[in-house]
Amino acid sequence: MLFFGDQLSGSLPNFEPLNHLCMKKVFILLSAAVLLFAWACKNGQQTANTDASKEDSVLVMAKGFFQPLPKEAVNPDNPLTPEKVALGKTLYFDNRLSMHNTQSCNTCHNVATYGVDNKATSTGDLGKNGNRNSPTTFNAALHFLQFWDGRMKTVEEQAGGPVMNPVEMNMPAEKEVLARLNKSEGYKKMFAAAFPGEKDPVTFENMKKSIAAFERTLLTPSKFDKYLEGDATALNDQEKKGLHTFISTGCIACHTGPLLGGNMFQKFPLIGTDYKSMTGSVIDDKGKMEVTKDEADKYMFKVPSLRNVAETWPYFHDGSVKELDKAITIMAKLELGKDLTPEQTADMVTFIKALSADVPAEAKQAPTMP
Repeated sequence: MLFFGDQLSGSLPNFEPLNHLCMKKVFILLSAAVLLFAWACKNGQQTANTDASKEDSVLVMAKGFFQPLPKEAVNPDNPLTPEKVALGKTLYFDNRLSMHNTQSCNTCHNVATYGVDNKATSTGDLGKNGNRNSPTTFNAALHFLQFWDGRMKTVEEQAGGPVMNPVEMNMPAEKEVLARLNKSEGYKKMFAAAFPGEKDPVTFENMKKSIAAFERTLLTPSKFDKYLEGDATALNDQEKKGLHTFISTGCIACHTGPLLGGNMFQKFPLIGTDYKSMTGSVIDDKGKMEVTKDEADKYMFKVPSLRNVAETWPYFHDGSVKELDKAITIMAKLELGKDLTPEQTADMVTFIKALSADVPAEAKQAPTMP
């Protein structure tokens, strides 16, 4: 006001040049504002592009190490039919496959609790416990070998092992198993329907094929699969951060593929030998060496799948650790030689929980025994 007042008190000829100067200043300021706004918009777009690029880079990185879970677990030598799967599920839940009618496959591999019993080691027919943790039957048909030591190749081969194992279901002979099955007219009809055209379909081999057929249906795709298939919104920001941490930490050295594991052997511990003080283990399990007797296989175990692993505690071959975060820090230390920060551990826990899927209701429903 003082500026214009002073000018108005003077002659008019001096006003216009000064007014022109003011307008020039306003024009400069407006131009600067426009340029600043344009820069801000461009910078915001670049930031958005950078964020999108970063998000895409995690997905691209993930696709390099993982694949979606297959829709089917196929074995050409054991084609799935509804009749065979129904028979297999019934056998899976039947206590008559144990010597004293106390155990079924479902006892140690409970379908309602993600194919495990959440015990360090499971109790068998005679009340004795084994020395290894019972692995989940979910997605097991996709593993490259079965059991912690990989001693059997397929779920078809594996299905008969526990039935005859004296510490597990404790049946004395295959003929005793068949004698029990043949006492049931219902089972005779189910075997005939599952294996049409066979003169005597009630065989131990067909029993194994049927149980395996049911297990081949126990596949659990999760939202992680949707993410791998290109849905960037399937995982939230925290889960993506955990995925990035999982990859960058080096966990993908062993946990890769559609199962995030289940496709190789690895030594445990790989770095150092004092794992018992960290895990609380009391048994010196030699792993694959127990089968091969080869010193090179000492402490070699099948790398477990991380599918549903947040639900299948306790962890490791001896079930010595119940807490997921503790298991993660132990693995980082003994397999990678790394000490994780609490934030890194928490991030990975968040991601690993995203690998869990709901158990299908029809799978959990116990069948009527024939």
